[in-house]
Amino acid sequence: MAGGQRQWSAKVVARLSLYRRLLADQMNESQTHIYSHELAKLACVSAAQVRRDIMTVDYSGTPNRGYEVRELLDDLSRTLDQREGENVALLGIGNIGRALIAFFAGRRPKLAITAAFDSDPSKVNRVLFGCRCHPMESLREVIEAEGIRTAILTVPPRAAQAAAAALVDAGITGILNYAAVPLRLPRHVYLTDYDMTMALETVAFFARRSRLAEQKPS
Repeated sequence: MAGGQRQWSAKVVARLSLYRRLLADQMNESQTHIYSHELAKLACVSAAQVRRDIMTVDYSGTPNRGYEVRELLDDLSRTLDQREGENVALLGIGNIGRALIAFFAGRRPKLAITAAFDSDPSKVNRVLFGCRCHPMESLREVIEAEGIRTAILTVPPRAAQAAAAALVDAGITGILNYAAVPLRLPRHVYLTDYDMTMALETVAFFARRSRLAEQKPS
């Protein structure tokens, strides 16, 4: 298993997560071994990249049979998951928040959304897909009681900075931000932004450029 002092990059961790998902699919299809070039083809990366990434979890295959799928899956899980499991909080029980709770329900045993929060009294004190929804006033108490360090932010943009600050004050050290606004956070807090509008506009921009390029006379 990889050492705790190793320096990790977000891109490497993301690829390891992808490899784990792809390997789980292969195991479900009764495949017991896989070569680096086969996994690379599934992940749309180079075989050399796969080998470098797999080395970060201190696992190596054999020239004759490649990687043993179950063993590599176990090593990836030991690297990516907290042994006793990890609870996640979600702020904002709107359409995106409810969809995320539904999506993650039972999907990853070691990483689960266990507490949701909202300022709307009509949304609290309910259970959605096994996740209890709490009032914002209970944020610190619940986060401390459940040992939560990771949160998902799905509140409206105007409320995002204050909500993020409240999470940090409660002890959160990692935030996945779905609110379409940049956040100012302390350096010790890991932040990933996911702006769906920005992502779709970017895809549409390049799709349009590709279509125009095809229409130009040769």
